[in-house]
Amino acid sequence: MSRPGTKARWAALGAAALGAVVVVAMALLAWKPKTRAGAISAVRIAYVGGIASGPSRLTGASALVVRDGWLERELTARGVKLEWVPMPNANVGPMINEAFANRSIEFAGYGDLPSIIANAAGVRTKLIVPNGRGGDVYVVVRPESAAASVVDLKGKRIGVHRGRPWELPFARLVDSVGLKYDDFQVINLDPEAGAAALVAGKVDALVTLAAAFTLQDRGVAKILWSTADAPPDWKTLGGLFVSADFAGRQPEITQLVATAFVKANAWASHDENREAMIELASRNGLPPAVVRREYEKGSWRDRWSPLFDAPVIEHYQHAIAYAVDKHIIDHAYDFRESYDDRYVERAIGDLGLGGYWTPRRAN
Repeated sequence: MSRPGTKARWAALGAAALGAVVVVAMALLAWKPKTRAGAISAVRIAYVGGIASGPSRLTGASALVVRDGWLERELTARGVKLEWVPMPNANVGPMINEAFANRSIEFAGYGDLPSIIANAAGVRTKLIVPNGRGGDVYVVVRPESAAASVVDLKGKRIGVHRGRPWELPFARLVDSVGLKYDDFQVINLDPEAGAAALVAGKVDALVTLAAAFTLQDRGVAKILWSTADAPPDWKTLGGLFVSADFAGRQPEITQLVATAFVKANAWASHDENREAMIELASRNGLPPAVVRREYEKGSWRDRWSPLFDAPVIEHYQHAIAYAVDKHIIDHAYDFRESYDDRYVERAIGDLGLGGYWTPRRAN
């Protein structure tokens, strides 16, 4: 990918991100780490809350960890309280990064690009449980659009939420057809605002997630492209991250949390639990029918794999290179320093899951 030619666009993005960080920093200044001499009193896990109705709710593996109760029991036996810290989806990346920086959380479940930004800025975290095989990203256009591929969108207005995980697959798509960002009018919009802009004709295309199916079902958009037909490391990836400092000081607690999430992934991966997982995933506001359509692709067991296999490593290495190229971060770093696969390996052994998931080959 070539460097973007419009510095003003990046300056606006930086200003928006800085503003979000400042607001979060002010809110977190009084939130002190819950520690006592030689021990900890609480473990705090940040999560992106579901917003289907009422208060923020846990979804996915986090919801399973709560329902199972194993982690809470193990921590309670050690005199440690388990706390879940909700983060709003709109600013989840900057908020979690600031919380890690202020040591007001020990763990978080979120995406690849925000975690890369944190580590490049010196807020050291480690990915300890990848979030399965990732999710798909979609490019949608209005129903009457004559575009047959992303090439036909050259010069058009594209809504992309900058700095979020779904920007990376779109960047790889653009690069794969010999184009660059400056060939489009890229507008920084989150998926919700972007959907409204697409319907109103303010943008010609939108990069979004599974909500693409909802827009298509309503007849206000059609899917032009998705990562379903792309290499596996193009999908959005995230997972469970831990403060590197906390992991160094509390390896046993870190292992307990990692094991709880691997245990949740194993439960989710059984076919008889598919409907339960669809219900949990629909807590983010998507209709169950849309979630079911998103989940129908590929092996159900493989979808929940926590393995650090080759496509996972490739994905993060490419994401770091992309972030440097686009001046999202000012220097590269070695991804091997920001993940630790030993926790998953031990969890798989302790849970008797050896050979249950099959690692994929490099692309």
